[in-house]
Amino acid sequence: MNGHDTLTQARPVAASADEIHTRLQSAILEHRLPPGTKLGEDRLAEIFSVSRARVRQVLARLHNEQLVDIFPQRGAFVACPSPEQARDVFEARRVIEPAVVSRLIEQLTPAKLKQLRQHLAKEVEARRAADARAMIRLSGEFHCLVAELAGNAQLLRTMRELCAVTCLIISLYNAPTAESCREDEHETLVDAIKNRNAALAHKLMLEHLTHIEGSLVLHDAEEAVDLERILKG
Repeated sequence: MNGHDTLTQARPVAASADEIHTRLQSAILEHRLPPGTKLGEDRLAEIFSVSRARVRQVLARLHNEQLVDIFPQRGAFVACPSPEQARDVFEARRVIEPAVVSRLIEQLTPAKLKQLRQHLAKEVEARRAADARAMIRLSGEFHCLVAELAGNAQLLRTMRELCAVTCLIISLYNAPTAESCREDEHETLVDAIKNRNAALAHKLMLEHLTHIEGSLVLHDAEEAVDLERILKG
């Protein structure tokens, strides 16, 4: 093997746009990249061994998902929803999610109920393991799963967007998901869905969302973030 072959094998493999998107999205939603973190094109291109053009493509996609803010002459940053935007998000969720629950109750099957129970089991396991990242992820995924099982693609797209922004809001305003989502709230909601009790399910969902919103606390803490450690770790 000659020196040229050795260098070729040692060259980092360029990440695909989907892989970069998944890494960044997960880091944002799991609160490893806090709101306001600068996402420099040059630094990301170096971390993922790709061109700046590919990084820009991914950042534009995340911007469309409202996870990244892009400012002319300043660059891209993890989005920082304002208190007004936070209130708007929870208002939208209070309007939409009872309707999602009603549709799921109408469409409920034993297989769909089983999927909900399986998800609850994952949440229980994450709590037992004190896995904060998994708890954050699974909490948002529960609401998206309810929308997915309800069978309306537009509602699902909307819920995915709202849940993603909610993760940012929780991170920004210092309301840890493990505390803002009490461990029995999803379970009691699933029980109401199982019993096809739409009125109770609506009440529980609204109380759940109000509880999360009520736990938000505004703060301005900022810390330096090591992009390479978070995204390569």
